[in-house]
Amino acid sequence: MNDARTTVSLDELMQLKADARGFTFSQTQPAGSLLAGRHSSRIRGRGLAFEELRHYQQGDDIRLIDWKATARMRSAQVRVYTEERERPTLVLVDQRRPMFFGSRRTVKSVVAAEMAALASWKTLDSGDRVGGLVFNEDQIVEVRPHRSESRLFQLFGQVVSMNQRLADDGDEMPSAADQVSINDVLRKACQLAKHDHLVFLISDLDGADDQTRRLATELASHNDVIVIAVYDPLGIRLTGAPGMLASDRGTVWQIPEGQRFHDDFREAFQRLLDHWRDVFRSLRIPIVPICTADDVAGQVRAMFGSRGY
Repeated sequence: MNDARTTVSLDELMQLKADARGFTFSQTQPAGSLLAGRHSSRIRGRGLAFEELRHYQQGDDIRLIDWKATARMRSAQVRVYTEERERPTLVLVDQRRPMFFGSRRTVKSVVAAEMAALASWKTLDSGDRVGGLVFNEDQIVEVRPHRSESRLFQLFGQVVSMNQRLADDGDEMPSAADQVSINDVLRKACQLAKHDHLVFLISDLDGADDQTRRLATELASHNDVIVIAVYDPLGIRLTGAPGMLASDRGTVWQIPEGQRFHDDFREAFQRLLDHWRDVFRSLRIPIVPICTADDVAGQVRAMFGSRGY
């Protein structure tokens, strides 16, 4: 896999503006979208702002009747709301070492960068502010939401910087106790996104635990949250001849002989995936699997509908 497949450039992320079409993250979803019909989640869309009280008119939704005002004024009164003008988006982009892995087309860290760019361009095209938290084991870099291409340029620059550092084998890893975790990032997101944000967590969920669930619950209580679970086909099924060497975060080991090992590996991965799918489903947070082997924009259109948005 050459450098073009293991890192991403600023120009490539900027050019993804042309691919940010044919899908929507709005509350109203096309039929077949991950967020539509039986897949419905807690995605609420933009917030609603109270505008006025007025007399009830035939055809008004009776759920909007203000009963206290009705009793006070002795005639049916309804509360009128208007959609708020914006819903800021916050993208949480994982660029830790476990993301620097891929067996086909590209690595997970590049897919995360591409997904962040698509979500950002779509947000800006909708007239909303966009910002993010980009993180690796060393640091979390905050880019405050803003409605401008210059802010996207700043956000993408941070993504590219961390992405390209992954290819530098000379970087020393901080001790385990000092490493940034997925929970550190969610905790920071809870501080930034107080209410009515759209938050994308773009990660392979490495290191997720019970605290992750608690933080996701807190974040989703006042915001819309979508989890983009980045995975590689090799993570689903480990292939290789007995005696081959595999490495993971600096540890090298030999693949054992026998089919049982391959079956156990696949089953363990599937159990982990099923566990987090169930966790986020119970929180009504959609989890969207994105594979390293296929074009990211095409996968997003397949997941979030295919209209001329």
